[in-house]
Amino acid sequence: MPVYKIKKINSIARQGLKLFSDRFTVSAEEEAPDGIILRSSPLNVDDYPTLLVVARAGAGTNNINVERATERGICVLNTPGANANAVVDLVFPMIGVWKRNIYRGIGFCKSLAAMAPDKVGKEVEARKAAYKGEEIAGKTLGVVGLGQIGVRLANGGVFRHMKVKGFDPAPSLANIHQLSPEVRVCRNLGDAVGDADMVSLHLPLIDQTRNLVNAEFIARMKKGAILINYSRGPIVDEKAVIEALDSGYLEAYLCDFPTPALVKHDKVLTTPHLGASTSESEENCSVMAVKEISSYLKYGNVTHSVNFPNIESTPSDKVHSRLIVINRDVPGMIAFVSNIFANNEVNIASYLNQSNGKVGYNIIDVESAIPSIVLEQIVKNSDVIRTRVISFK
Repeated sequence: MPVYKIKKINSIARQGLKLFSDRFTVSAEEEAPDGIILRSSPLNVDDYPTLLVVARAGAGTNNINVERATERGICVLNTPGANANAVVDLVFPMIGVWKRNIYRGIGFCKSLAAMAPDKVGKEVEARKAAYKGEEIAGKTLGVVGLGQIGVRLANGGVFRHMKVKGFDPAPSLANIHQLSPEVRVCRNLGDAVGDADMVSLHLPLIDQTRNLVNAEFIARMKKGAILINYSRGPIVDEKAVIEALDSGYLEAYLCDFPTPALVKHDKVLTTPHLGASTSESEENCSVMAVKEISSYLKYGNVTHSVNFPNIESTPSDKVHSRLIVINRDVPGMIAFVSNIFANNEVNIASYLNQSNGKVGYNIIDVESAIPSIVLEQIVKNSDVIRTRVISFK
């Protein structure tokens, strides 16, 4: 049985790393890894010629050149939902900090440190009206992006007696089924944000979402609304948001991505990219990422991939070898592979195929060793991206 080499980038919670069996070696210094596990550091997959799989211990994969990984037949995995509670736990307090003037109130209380104790109470009573806030119950919350985080935030809004509307350009049925029936799922973006008192963004950073929140988006929002971004900084056009804050069209911008222009603005509250920074979230992401990367390397199973179709198969005890064929999603590939096996008199015990419209992924189990000629004939096809043999005997 082969021993797989894993390169660890960033700090990965040990609760996950200890799940790697003795068939894996893990090192931050590994130069020729089979797999990489990381968090938010930039990764160029071309730096690692032997690489088979990357597991991101988190949801976003914009720090990885995913398109190039697909071209090379490298599977990119992430851990959706593992940090969802952490993000939601931060968004609602941030809303409260702004709406209840908590940040200003704390600053005022600190200013009382030099005052005589017998005068503090009188000063508090005299000036507390300046920090009067608003409740969020009864307000309308618009959630853009109904993945695991967006769904839990929307449900949390219902729990807090808010009116909640949600929109997702490509909703997952599994996620939508988790929504409270009191959340109104909108058919278009304008309906979700048009009358919302607060708009919270929970989208991945891809070409279609970069600078999604621009002047046109903001114009569709309600005057005096609050914009909240705990997804990715570049989803928002910072200049457009600052102009809207300066003009008074937006009440505030709450986000997790401080920049020099934002931190000095008195209508902006930022946290230092703390969305997923809890011990529980980091442990959940680590555990999930290790399980995914282990299953991919040992069995060729794909779970929570952003570039390959999800597919899983448990080999029977009679299976000797498993062939993984990754190909461009074109017609005739199943027949092509099957015929090569048949022409070389190799019986297929099990054949599973799945595609995502761009990549086809095939798991072929046989009860014998796979002859080299079979592999040679398969890889000659220009639509085959990569092949891999996994031996169980």
